[in-house]
Amino acid sequence: MGTALEAWHEIVRTSDGAGLAALLDDDVVFESPVVHTPQLGKGITTLYLRAALSLLVNEKFRYVNEWPGPSSAVLEFATEVDGITLNGVDIISWSEAGHITHFKVMVRPLKAINTLHQKMGELLAAKLPV
Repeated sequence: MGTALEAWHEIVRTSDGAGLAALLDDDVVFESPVVHTPQLGKGITTLYLRAALSLLVNEKFRYVNEWPGPSSAVLEFATEVDGITLNGVDIISWSEAGHITHFKVMVRPLKAINTLHQKMGELLAAKLPV
């Protein structure tokens, strides 16, 4: 599989969330730019990341910078959603076993956060049981 970072890049490159099951730790923590409480566990993190892949990873998406470390990395990205330029960072940590244990997303500017909040809400509402 290579490193967790390589596996994440492959998931983004293919926009295919199928690899998340093997990549995410069972107890992964996901921190959204619009939800104030951390989301705990592989199930909810998979939902968020699949929704983000479908919304953000488009023809405009690109990682513009990367700061890797031995067990974590900061990935700066840029994309466009509904004509609004969105900049952000993914802060990813992984275990020695190569599983992502923590995934934090930060986004700017406010107009982009508001659009992201609305669109992600729609995607997640369609996938989450009521």
